Amino acid sequence: MKELTKAEEQVMQILWELKEANVREVVSNFPDPKPAYTTVATVMNALEKKGFVDKIPAGKSHLFAVKISKEDYSGFKAGALVKNYFNGSFSRMASFFAKDNKLSIQELEEMIKIAKAQIEKEK
Repeated sequence: MKELTKAEEQVMQILWELKEANVREVVSNFPDPKPAYTTVATVMNALEKKGFVDKIPAGKSHLFAVKISKEDYSGFKAGALVKNYFNGSFSRMASFFAKDNKLSIQELEEMIKIAKAQIEKEK
């Protein structure tokens, strides 16, 4: 799985909510000031090339349907966080988040579970 740019992630956040949409629908879901239609179209085409969405013909337009779930991408990002910032150590990550962010034990266990699952997928 490839990492998303900030712009791609913003578009995907909207698409994960809508499940599928055309460019105009995505633009309308952005807060003001809204990005240009052509900018969003370019980002959505890049998402198709990266395999995050399917582009489906719909009359004179296209629908973009989510292909990679938010949960799968979140797991990928969590795994990358553990590998890149905590040398693959779940205990270092848990210690950091517990100390600096005052997370509960349940929240820490959930983070570790997600990160472990993603690392196992990548093996």
